[in-house]
Amino acid sequence: MLFTNTIPSGAPVAIAATRDAPRASFDDLGLIEPLRRAVRGENYATPTEIQAQAIPSLLAGRDLLGCAQTGTGKTAAFALPILQRLTERRRPVGSRGVRALILTPTRELAAQIGDSFRAYGRHLGLQSAVVYGGVGQASQVRALSRGLDILVATPGRLLDLMGQRHARLEAVETLVLDEADRMLDMGFIHDVTRIIAALPARRQTLLFSATMPSDIAALADRILSDPVRVAVTPVASTVETVEQRVLHVARGDKRPLLDMLLKDGGIRRALIFTRTKHGADKVATQLARSGVSANAIHGNKSQGARERALADFRAGRTRVLVATDIAARGIDIDGVTHVINYDLPNIPESYVHRIGRTARAGTSGVAMSFCDHEERAYLRDIEKLIRQAIPVMDHAHRLAMPAPAAEPARRQRPELRRQRVRRRRR
Repeated sequence: MLFTNTIPSGAPVAIAATRDAPRASFDDLGLIEPLRRAVRGENYATPTEIQAQAIPSLLAGRDLLGCAQTGTGKTAAFALPILQRLTERRRPVGSRGVRALILTPTRELAAQIGDSFRAYGRHLGLQSAVVYGGVGQASQVRALSRGLDILVATPGRLLDLMGQRHARLEAVETLVLDEADRMLDMGFIHDVTRIIAALPARRQTLLFSATMPSDIAALADRILSDPVRVAVTPVASTVETVEQRVLHVARGDKRPLLDMLLKDGGIRRALIFTRTKHGADKVATQLARSGVSANAIHGNKSQGARERALADFRAGRTRVLVATDIAARGIDIDGVTHVINYDLPNIPESYVHRIGRTARAGTSGVAMSFCDHEERAYLRDIEKLIRQAIPVMDHAHRLAMPAPAAEPARRQRPELRRQRVRRRRR
């Protein structure tokens, strides 16, 4: 059975109604044995909704428009069929050539997609590489010089390498635009358009976006040919398994409130979001002084520092990672039990992407948001976007309000003054 959901651009999206039906296994999706073996090695039991919907169509060579949040399993949804099609039709691409190109907005996301391709394709013998800015290009140039089956890239660095004639794209068979709306937000759409102009017209194209603004819908219309359209959650909705709470608190009380919350041992791995880079560094430093293992990650950190911070957080060597919105879509780490919005984002869509860092791969998670008086307008915008009121955690009010003994003391002062006056008159 199919039903339709209308995305903001007005284009109907066909969605397979799989939630009430038994979900297929990976054995039912037409994947070859080496891929099924790799999937078993990753301990994937059953495909997610987007995997079950997308993989058969992609194996058949169809273009695809996917409206999906992060954490829905979309990387495997496109990586597995790409690996299979490349394996079934092996052919040399020559020096600097590429067969499958995946464009993604951030270095972190590019690295994680590259890791996924290596994990899923470990029994296939295909060549892959990841290129992004912020690091030297020598090793990236060497990888490209041999020719690649799969290239994962950020747009800016890829354009640089193309301009230096280190990358050739005329042999690309499959293009993936991942997090297309994020690339629009970050100003990469012009770069993406230039890259697409260098690709062969005959290719398979996949576009994934968590939201569908008009510019992305127009781009999809231009580059996709009769695409399969899939969506697994309503656009701009939050992950259903995230327990959301808001804590109203005075700005000056945010630090003690955070210290109090982190005394809870149930917060095993927390991702904390601040609005500014300086704020991220300040919170991480103060937590470390309080004995909480924490690192900060943001755009001013070197690539090496960012990778070390992510590795420590992923391995459990640090309990807390403090981040700006650069990490909202670029971090894919299992086991994040809590997301804490130390500062509410001024762009409501960022809230959705932030809290999507927890409750991944079918697990549950908690998102707690601090809201001071000046942030209440941001909260209203967020609740309007997600079409629900976020429940309030009452104990935040008790922290933010004056101590109970203070108010009676203020009420007693006029009477004390009258008593002193009476004594003087006597």
